[in-house]
Amino acid sequence: MAGFWGKRKRDQQELQAHDVDLAKRAGVALVAADERVRVTTDELIFAEAELGPDATKELREALTAVRQHMGDAFRLNQLNHDEIPDTAEELRTRNARIVQLCEWAEDVLDERTSVLADKIARARRAPEIIAGVRGDIVLLRARIPHARDTVERLAVRYAPEALAQVQVNPAEAEQLLGFAEHSAGVAERRREAGQREQANLALEASTESVRRAATLLDAVETFEVESLRAESTLSAIVEDSRGDIAVALREPHSPGVATAIGELQAALASLPTAGVNTDPFAQLNRLREANAGLDAAIAAARERAARPIPPLEHVRHAIDDADRQLAVASDVIAGHRGWIGADARTRLAEAERIRVDLDRYLGTSAAAATVIGDDHREQSMAMARRVAYLASEALQLAQRDINSSRPQDPGQWGGPGWGGGGRRGGGSDMMGGILGGLVIGSILDGIFD
Repeated sequence: MAGFWGKRKRDQQELQAHDVDLAKRAGVALVAADERVRVTTDELIFAEAELGPDATKELREALTAVRQHMGDAFRLNQLNHDEIPDTAEELRTRNARIVQLCEWAEDVLDERTSVLADKIARARRAPEIIAGVRGDIVLLRARIPHARDTVERLAVRYAPEALAQVQVNPAEAEQLLGFAEHSAGVAERRREAGQREQANLALEASTESVRRAATLLDAVETFEVESLRAESTLSAIVEDSRGDIAVALREPHSPGVATAIGELQAALASLPTAGVNTDPFAQLNRLREANAGLDAAIAAARERAARPIPPLEHVRHAIDDADRQLAVASDVIAGHRGWIGADARTRLAEAERIRVDLDRYLGTSAAAATVIGDDHREQSMAMARRVAYLASEALQLAQRDINSSRPQDPGQWGGPGWGGGGRRGGGSDMMGGILGGLVIGSILDGIFD
């Protein structure tokens, strides 16, 4: 019995010690949270001066909610110290609630202020960023003549359909750089006038335009490399296709296989002769589809277990083709984001996902893999061809979107588009398409007045 009472006394002592500690924690939390509210209120005033009221709306609303809950916490603390006696349980419950409210308040303010931290830092660095933008404009403008020469050189070798992916990139990059330079000037003038929110929006437009211009010029150089890779890959796939036909002819007679062989032979026969401007991307697409059709027909004609394992060389060619097609589609969509609809973006995203899955499936980078086991080749080839097919679809859909959205005569900077006869002419449509979803609000009216 003495042991029982001794244990009960120890439990009561531990509970009392816990209550004392909880009361101290509640007091410390109240002070810390209240001070945090006061500091954040001062930070809000500075943030509104730097970024404007719209950018700080969420922080302002969070402060309002936090003040309301902190009022509840102070009321609970007041109840702990009024003249009305309280039980230990009541004190314990209130103090626990005070700690909870204070921790919630600090978490909310941490989250909201961290969101604004980068924007405020960027606003403080605006003069440095503008100087960097102007330096980038000079460097990118120096690349435009080379890009034009590259396009002219490629036009001698490739068909217009192939070159359509990058043919207008130099002109569009030049317009973007003109827009970026003008926007940088607007950002400076609005900042000097104390219109910080509009200045930040104009600076955002300027930096985004420079980034897009760089992407367009990079795409020209990428196209030249990828087109040469496409020709090399085409030559290899032609040999692969002939080998596939030889294998298919030894298969049991099947109408499906015979039809697929005929389609692949027709695709091979349609390849242009030497000296003719070609579209290696379109030719690869046709051969790829015909190869895939032959694979499907063979699969339907015999037991899966009897299917020959694809040679490692064929798998490598399929992976190379997938990477090339993915790179071209990605460059085109990145350079014309404002014109690209959901269909092209979805195909590209799915192609990129499967390409990542292929690396996971092989346990290493598929592009760098030198050995692919027999039990992985068939699946690897199917995944690579799926990537190439989806990327090809994404490129076709992107080109459709670009062709349907690009104005027939977009005009040049300062011409009939921007301020040359109307506030929002063809040039505005073009720049709106190139800049995509960049939201700069009513500042556009000021920029081009």
